[in-house]
Amino acid sequence: MATTSQPLQVKTTCKKIFWAVFPHACFIVSLVIYAFLGALMFSHIESTRKVTVSEEYRKFLQSLMYHARELPDHLTENETFNRNIHQLLNAADPVWFINPKERWNFFGSLFFCCTVFTTVGYGNTYPVTRSGKCLCMLYALFGIPLMFLVLTDMGDILAAVLSKSYNEFRKLQSKILASKLCSGSTCSKRNELRSREQSKIVINEPLTIVEMLRSQSGVKQVKYRNVELFEMLIARENENTQPARNKSMERWSSCPELAREKTVSRVIENFDKIGKELEKLDVPIVLMVLVIFVYISCAAAILPKWEKKMDFHEAFYFCFITLTTIGFGDTKLEHPKFFLFFSLYIIIGMEIVFIAFKLGQDRLIVLYKKVISFCAEKNMPSKKIYPK
Repeated sequence: MATTSQPLQVKTTCKKIFWAVFPHACFIVSLVIYAFLGALMFSHIESTRKVTVSEEYRKFLQSLMYHARELPDHLTENETFNRNIHQLLNAADPVWFINPKERWNFFGSLFFCCTVFTTVGYGNTYPVTRSGKCLCMLYALFGIPLMFLVLTDMGDILAAVLSKSYNEFRKLQSKILASKLCSGSTCSKRNELRSREQSKIVINEPLTIVEMLRSQSGVKQVKYRNVELFEMLIARENENTQPARNKSMERWSSCPELAREKTVSRVIENFDKIGKELEKLDVPIVLMVLVIFVYISCAAAILPKWEKKMDFHEAFYFCFITLTTIGFGDTKLEHPKFFLFFSLYIIIGMEIVFIAFKLGQDRLIVLYKKVISFCAEKNMPSKKIYPK
């Protein structure tokens, strides 16, 4: 019997773990599939577009040739030439110098999709065709809410981990302080008093039939007859002695559809609980800022190893702009496909920043409430006490 029960226990625990992880994995897998489908779609549309030489591009080349012919001998001394070239290059469209097949390959399109649904939007990669622009709007319309769902769901897990670890740290800190303040003699006296108090506790067991009959014998007026009283006491004794039936197990064995509905309802409850842990989170904002600083610093130390033009400060600035979804586009990546392998870092980092923003929002609300209540108390007219 023990050998057969062990595989059943393992099976049930595996099912519980699966249905507990399923709601969280569902969002992540759907976001990954959505990103890959968008990459295939945009790479097919934008990479196959026809490159036509526009009239603006021809005028740009003519002006560039004119300035090149008028090139003076002393290039550094001629400020007008430098100013004209600078104005000409600023007026140039970057699309003229981009090969669509190189820019809109699979990895480039995947990087573009990530910048769309994370609302970063660097601006160095954008759709040019009309169909690409329309599909980009539709893609963002469904991708941004999906990304926010993933951030909220994963933020609940991070919030639970952070709050639990912070509470455990506080408990450990209080225990250490208590052990320092508490001397050996006082602690032993307290433990003796607690043990004496616990020993005084008496557990009252339910009365048996004989004891109940003995207690009823002293009563002169009995509402029930002896036979009825005896039957009632036997029924009560049988209810106390019989083991409690697990009604849920009986339902599951007789009708497995009920068990399936129960698991489905648990999964639906998990979906309904999304965002609840973030509301319960109570961690100091200084600690969250420290976590963000350490998190960005680790990436800023790794990123310059494949982006050679970046140093630590530039990489720190780039990671901060990315995780806060500002995305100016002034810092460009030479190898975006390597940074895509860092996508897990981006998602987790955005969740940490999202939690920090939520904590900052709660603190601001509390501060505004205090300020408003303080101003209201100041403006309230003072009560005048009239003599009787």
